[in-house]
Amino acid sequence: MKLNQITIPVLDLDHAVAFYKVLGLQLIVYSAPHYARFHCPDGDATFSLQLVDALPVGHGIHVYFECDALDNAVEQLKQQGVQFDEMPNDKPWLWREAHLKDPDGNHIILYYAGENRLHPPWRIN
Repeated sequence: MKLNQITIPVLDLDHAVAFYKVLGLQLIVYSAPHYARFHCPDGDATFSLQLVDALPVGHGIHVYFECDALDNAVEQLKQQGVQFDEMPNDKPWLWREAHLKDPDGNHIILYYAGENRLHPPWRIN
């Protein structure tokens, strides 16, 4: 099994499309006003937006995008006006993460995990 597609809810498709284009995703489907799909710049995964009348309540959506050069990517995004809730820092689970929100408040995590993503020291064999 291979995870290759995630769809998240948005209230304003055009605003969300603009945000994810700034993050570097390539728009490949635009079915306004209800749906848009992106190709992630590394690999073959896709990510899409679905217009909804109301966003989920509670903790909501958390989306992780892995970046090999995390600190450089964050600095470039900051220069483009993207605001971060948490700048890149090392986590106890051996990932380096930066946190931000998309226009609809979905929690976006840009991270670098290297080998620790699939092979942390505490991995179950």
